[in-house]
Amino acid sequence: MQYRMKTHPLSEEQITKLLERSQTGNLATINLDGTPYVTPIHFIYYNNKIYAHGLPKGKKLDNITHDQRIGFSVYEMDKLLLDPNEKPCDTNTKYESIIISGKAQLVEDIQVKANILKKVVEKYTPHLSGKELPAPMVKGTAVIQIDIAEITGKYYS
Repeated sequence: MQYRMKTHPLSEEQITKLLERSQTGNLATINLDGTPYVTPIHFIYYNNKIYAHGLPKGKKLDNITHDQRIGFSVYEMDKLLLDPNEKPCDTNTKYESIIISGKAQLVEDIQVKANILKKVVEKYTPHLSGKELPAPMVKGTAVIQIDIAEITGKYYS
C-alpha cells in the first residue's frame, strides 16, 4: 500500500464529494495488444457507478468490448506547498485523488441511457436541465457504465 494511503486516506464521504464535483477523469482501457489506453473523459457518479457518454464508435469502446477491465482516476490539485527555506526538493502539493478499478460495459436500455444523459446535462449544463432530449440523440449516444470493484482515495494538505 502506498504510504499516503496509510496516512492520508479520503473517507467515503470525501470520495463521493470529489467524484460529484470533479469535471474530468481519466479512463484506462486495455488495447487489443495488451497495452494501456488512457483517455480523459467527462463523467458522472451516480448510484455508486461511474457513467460516461460519447460517440457510438471509437477505440475506448472497442477496448471495452474486447476486455471490460478498466482503471479510472480523478485528481484535483489545489496548490503547491512551497518549502519556507526554498528547498526545491521539499516542495509538496495539496491535492485529493481517487483511483478506481472495475469493469465497464455499454448501456443498452434506452430508458437508462436517457436517465444518465439527463444527469450529464444536470452536471455540466444545469441551465439546460429539464429540456427534452431527442430520442435519436439518446439512441445514437454511447453510454458507458463502470461497476466499481475497488476504490481508494487520498489527500495531502
